[in-house]
Amino acid sequence: MITLPPDFLRGSYPPLVTPFAGDALDLDVYAALIERQIREGSHGLLVNGTTAEPSLLTVGERMRLCEVAIATAAHRVPVVVATGSQSHAETLALSEHAAATGADALLVVTPYYVRPPQRGLVAYFADLARRTSLPLLVYHIPGRAGVSLTIETLQGIAAEAPSFVGIKHASEDLTLVTQALRALGPELRVFAGLEELSFPMLAIGAAGMMNAVANLAPRKVAALYEACARGDLAAARRLHFDLFELNRAIFFDTNPIPLKYMMKRLGLLAENAHRLPMVPASPEIAARLDEVLARSGLL
Repeated sequence: MITLPPDFLRGSYPPLVTPFAGDALDLDVYAALIERQIREGSHGLLVNGTTAEPSLLTVGERMRLCEVAIATAAHRVPVVVATGSQSHAETLALSEHAAATGADALLVVTPYYVRPPQRGLVAYFADLARRTSLPLLVYHIPGRAGVSLTIETLQGIAAEAPSFVGIKHASEDLTLVTQALRALGPELRVFAGLEELSFPMLAIGAAGMMNAVANLAPRKVAALYEACARGDLAAARRLHFDLFELNRAIFFDTNPIPLKYMMKRLGLLAENAHRLPMVPASPEIAARLDEVLARSGLL
């Protein structure tokens, strides 16, 4: 593992949605969303995470979003680019492009669908890490990727991948968080990837969160991290309960279907547009989401 500056890769790094105008990327809206995140106090940005629907984008579109995000952020906050794919070749191409464009770190998902063995995961991340000097975060999302990481695998990656610095953990398995921090040390950057577990993971020692709700309420999500960082767990607990219903609403349907509906209702997206097989929220889910927005004070 490489040593990072103390404040780097810590805090709220919202996973940005991908706005569409019809079937095309709406890059003007995308840039406006980034400006809002910076203005509202987010500590960094995540490009092409799960919330961005990257598996429905072409490689060229993912590269274009990376370019726009880095240019718009203009070094005001760090930009982490998610470059993982089911293909080693695509992951490498996206990673090399992100590095050349000026990304601050990479997030690489465990290859999905193929269900590789644990030794294959170690070899995969070790190979990628040897090809870049950028800090590398492993994205652990077993519910979507179909593969889980063990603590032994994380230790193997840390031993063989020189630029490995941490994980985004989108799983209810809090035991792995504790094991990883105990085995690899408190400098390991663990990012909470499940919205409603942001506070518990921060309390254990996570470095931050990549919480989709920060697309709706960036200042409050950033405040949750800041309260934990200064040791004010009472304030953090209050924010946890304030955000809890929004955190749950993200999963009324497949993310980002509920999120994009709520962003459209708040005027943050010009269109509630999706690419097949993703579709807009049903009337029943939309009604439930309206109630959540009203109770949260956002409407």
